[in-house]
Amino acid sequence: MRKEKKLSKKIWMIVSLAVAIVLAASTVFAGCKPAEETEAEETVAGSSFEDTELVIQGSDTLLEVSQNWAEAFMGKYPDVNISVTGGGSGTGIAALINGTVDLANSSRSIKDSEIEQAAEAGFDVQEHIVAWDGISVVINKDNPIDELSIEAISKIYTGEITNWSEVGGDDAEIVVTSRDSSSGTYGYFKERVVQMDETMEDNDYTQQALFLASNSAIREEVSGNENAIGYIGLGYLDDSVKAVSVIAEDAAEGVLPSIENVQNKTYPISRPLFVYTADADYTDLEKAFLDFAKGAEGQAIALDIGFVPLG
Repeated sequence: MRKEKKLSKKIWMIVSLAVAIVLAASTVFAGCKPAEETEAEETVAGSSFEDTELVIQGSDTLLEVSQNWAEAFMGKYPDVNISVTGGGSGTGIAALINGTVDLANSSRSIKDSEIEQAAEAGFDVQEHIVAWDGISVVINKDNPIDELSIEAISKIYTGEITNWSEVGGDDAEIVVTSRDSSSGTYGYFKERVVQMDETMEDNDYTQQALFLASNSAIREEVSGNENAIGYIGLGYLDDSVKAVSVIAEDAAEGVLPSIENVQNKTYPISRPLFVYTADADYTDLEKAFLDFAKGAEGQAIALDIGFVPLG
């Protein structure tokens, strides 16, 4: 009887030891998953937003950088789908007020009338600065002019100056190109340059101006027309056109548009760029995207495209 008890006790000890070994092995193997599997699980866990669709519309100036932000963001979160379209700042803000988009890109501040419309629709629109931009005044590469004052540019755009010879150039009629009225760049340039910082509020674009739908369209027109002048965002400036140095109202020398000159505030035609949300209580996906755009990676993308990063 004692022998049977000893044998039973011995068997129990062996079984217990075997169970312990199996449990220990399971724990070790569970903690040693392949790195790829662990990373995949973390990616899926990190991309779980309440909403997975984000619709953005508005400023053509912000179109390219927003598309790049969206592409990089979706690379991090594969289950997210972001749609980005242009159409102008006014179009984007109107769509935000109508509830058809989540975020509105704008190259100008929202107007008081738009804030009122949003309030009537039950929205408390919030403003987010996502980058800075310099507006380049551009002419054809064969034009000998290198420098223009804001006053002279204003007179060209109101139609008071109509020939390049009046500002030191060839005897040729000036072809004025501008963004169309739905563009935030159109509104900003009108206030800052045409109306000389709103000190001449009666000034308006000449009726002879050729109004175009995008920065690219203006650049293309100016590059192919020896007598044309236009204005485009710094991010759209390339070797196909020539940027003139701009002389500010209180300056003696002109300053070329560049990232450095916008940062040090010496270039006189520069502005913040905005994204608007319908409310302060935005979704986790909207917040994550805005944080990404304003963060280190998003600002590096903006800089690479030609915009001036925040702070």
